[in-house]
Amino acid sequence: MRGFVLVLAALVGCGGGDDGGASSDGGSDRCRPTGGGPHWTTEGEAVAFDLSCETGLDLGAGAFTIDPVPDGAAFDAGAGHLEWTPGLDQAAVYRIQIEATELGEVGEVVVGVADAWDADGNVPVVDPTQYPLEYGLPVLFLSPPPSAEEPYVPVTVVYGGVEYTAEGKLRGASSLDYPKKSYILKFDGQRFDDPVSDGGFRNKRRIVLTSTFDDNSYLRQWLAYELWSRLEPTIPIQSYDAVVYLDGVYFGLYTVTDHVDGELMRTAGLSEDGNLYKAINHDANFRLTNAEGGDKSSLHDGYEKKEGDPLDVFTDLDELVDFVATSGDGAFATQIAERIELADYEKWLIVASYTRADDSAGKNSYHYHDATRSWRVAPWDFNASFGQDWTTRRAGATPVEFYEWANRLFERLLADAELGPALRQRYRDALAGPLALDSVLATIDDDAAAIDFGARRDWARWEADYRAFGRWSDRGDWTSYEEEVQYLRDWLTERDAALQEALAE
Repeated sequence: MRGFVLVLAALVGCGGGDDGGASSDGGSDRCRPTGGGPHWTTEGEAVAFDLSCETGLDLGAGAFTIDPVPDGAAFDAGAGHLEWTPGLDQAAVYRIQIEATELGEVGEVVVGVADAWDADGNVPVVDPTQYPLEYGLPVLFLSPPPSAEEPYVPVTVVYGGVEYTAEGKLRGASSLDYPKKSYILKFDGQRFDDPVSDGGFRNKRRIVLTSTFDDNSYLRQWLAYELWSRLEPTIPIQSYDAVVYLDGVYFGLYTVTDHVDGELMRTAGLSEDGNLYKAINHDANFRLTNAEGGDKSSLHDGYEKKEGDPLDVFTDLDELVDFVATSGDGAFATQIAERIELADYEKWLIVASYTRADDSAGKNSYHYHDATRSWRVAPWDFNASFGQDWTTRRAGATPVEFYEWANRLFERLLADAELGPALRQRYRDALAGPLALDSVLATIDDDAAAIDFGARRDWARWEADYRAFGRWSDRGDWTSYEEEVQYLRDWLTERDAALQEALAE
């Protein structure tokens, strides 16, 4: 579940036992006062707990005091029992000190109160710095929300109790039309930092908040990056889930990811000064012809140069495209591994076909190169994956495709007498290892459990807009959040069997 108890410890500072609820002041530890927890509730909903010794020691009636008693809470000191129905202005994460007065031992109980965004008379979160988590999920406050792709505009971000002065802008192509937008945030002074999420999301200059509006499983983008990183490419992409509030108002569940840029290349052990290209449409196919079969105006049609000096020079990319498109079979077989990090490009093929990411096998990929290293790749944007296309319509687990039609490089690798069989064997090894079905399904189950409250809450906010959205409003096969998660599991089970069969041929 991506360490949400640890997230709690990191973001609100609770210590003690595995439940994150109690801590000692370093005394005798005969009692270790605790109230259990952490306890999660929503404004207007009751929460109750009893105080006790974590060690099991019975101190009798009236043994504990707490401070502070939250406004509106009732504490029965004799019974060591607290009951509380938080009001509509009390959303926060509360750290309540417990003392076993006879022993002088101190502990702590954490109570998280979620904002009742849809309740009549609700008051937006009063102090975002005191609201780092919502049912265990990190919370990011963004104000004001950017309204254009360019330029970056000043924004304030509050995350983990820390306020950042930052800049932001909209991101995406098809998602720009969504009522739930995606954003890029840039931190020029104090870097964005989360010490726990995805193993430590540290020291980030730019991050991406990706809308889940087109995915009512809330898993696709994150799962694709998780599987890509499991394959141990040169450029892994970190990602995790967070709740976003815009101008203090609840806006829903988002996928937080790395921004693919020179700084990410440096983190991956590459030069920050290399050339970075993004494949933006299906003309980025490593062919001399475009996606419609006509002649290209330039070899780098379909790409934008994102970084590297000068930005209008594509010489190295043109040379790679020309080699892949036109070299003889012998030259291709003997030289391709000198030009590209072959293992990375094979992993790109594997993750694209495993997930059936139709839009990420040619377009929606980043290609990096510098003078001292071979080419590296990182796939991007998986809203069309795991059984749906970019309009959310169903995409079956069969037939299996390896995207030769979308990518001349894939076509040539698979067709080569030595490279093709070796690639297929590495694919089979991946299906028995990092992409093993039982492991992937367990990952889905763990993550779905961890985000369950956040996903249900987002679905309550966005379900009507999702079903009414013009791009797919004519669908007749709607699923609920729970049904979509099961659809994803069933699709992957069928996909695994189909891949095993296709790779055995």
